[in-house]
Amino acid sequence: MRNHLNILVVDDDSTTLDLLQEALTAEAHSVTTSQSGEEALNLGRTQSFDVVISDIKMGMGVSGLDVLKSFRQITPTADVILMTAFGSMESTIEAVKAGAYDYISKPFRLEEILLILERLVEKRRLQNENLQLRHQLEERFSLSSIIGRTPAMLEVFKKIGYVADGRSTVLITGDSGTGKELVAKAIHYNSQRAQKKFMAINCGALTETLLESELFGHVRGAFTGAMSNKKGIFEEAEGGTVFLDEVSEMSTALQVKLLRVLDEQEVRPVGGSGTIKFDVRIIAASNKNLLELAENGTFRHDLLYRLNVINIHLPPLRERRDDIPLLVAHFLKKFSQPPSPPISIAEDAMTVLCSYHWPGNIRELENTIEAASALTRTSVITAKELPPRVSESPVPSGPEALFADLPSLDELERRYLIRALEAAGNNKSRAAEMMGINRKTLTRMVERHGIKV
Repeated sequence: MRNHLNILVVDDDSTTLDLLQEALTAEAHSVTTSQSGEEALNLGRTQSFDVVISDIKMGMGVSGLDVLKSFRQITPTADVILMTAFGSMESTIEAVKAGAYDYISKPFRLEEILLILERLVEKRRLQNENLQLRHQLEERFSLSSIIGRTPAMLEVFKKIGYVADGRSTVLITGDSGTGKELVAKAIHYNSQRAQKKFMAINCGALTETLLESELFGHVRGAFTGAMSNKKGIFEEAEGGTVFLDEVSEMSTALQVKLLRVLDEQEVRPVGGSGTIKFDVRIIAASNKNLLELAENGTFRHDLLYRLNVINIHLPPLRERRDDIPLLVAHFLKKFSQPPSPPISIAEDAMTVLCSYHWPGNIRELENTIEAASALTRTSVITAKELPPRVSESPVPSGPEALFADLPSLDELERRYLIRALEAAGNNKSRAAEMMGINRKTLTRMVERHGIKV
């Protein structure tokens, strides 16, 4: 939650406007000024303000009370503070009844206004946290939002159930669009940490400096633009879960810092001299093979082992085609909410959807159904209403069709290896004997698939 406010100051006295603009800008607030109530209302219709500070009496035009009442309609979320040099009990009561956040007398002390604004920042922070908590509680049982009945997905569901209440770090792997964040949320909302925050960050979406600040926080003056202290997500998510998405995109230098944070369970804010202890569950995700990256020297082995305590692998959609009808039904229900009529899908369209290779996985399927639902002129989606990239994709035939709904050999090897290790109680020698291979070969296979034994 940001600590600065967008403020509109309204007063027909230019001295007051200049004073407040200079003082509030120095506190990192964005300030717009207006010398009349009419101008203030015009600004309110075209710009968004968090706070309006207005004099009550301003000539013969629109008064401060009029500004207050109008902003209650224009921008209900804006807080209005009224000022007057002619204070009375009647005007105070009227201002409070009309919804003023506060009421101050002129001449005022700057400290008084700054204190009011500090309270407003805190109020908005708490409101934001409450909204986030409510949203989290609504999604508490978000395991139901993960659709699937294939053996690979049933394995995912079982693992979520096994690990939800633990403390171990989880690494979720799989192609982009397979639902890694959904799995992370399912682990969180079905755990004892569900009442606390789930905070996600995409490690590939920020520069190294910004990512370090977002992760660990910073102190005021740590770098240009650091106008105040800022908590990092490890501190913000205290008692909850931190989800590090696309962790493979993190720079090597930042990987070293993250490893220390995970080992010590404490962070040092950027520019700070002390450390802050935290208690969070760490879940990481990557659409790349971290073991290969580690072998290439772009990802640290020690961080990989620290993150990959428990591995949950999500298969691509092309390897779980039996789930496509279920997913289509789910998305059709989502995108045909009342008052819109229910939408179904024709047999020819379903055949095309089940045959397409889905490089974008579930995310691409969802977008496809959303587009088709919006463009169809009837209540039934046909094949010709699907995007050309899908409808014009060749349907597998002959020998290719025999394997269209089967997982890759690499995935089959991985499943076979996991099954053997489970049957052998994670004893590599016994598992190798069961598979008819030597122990060294099994060890190489375990490392190649990133399986934690």
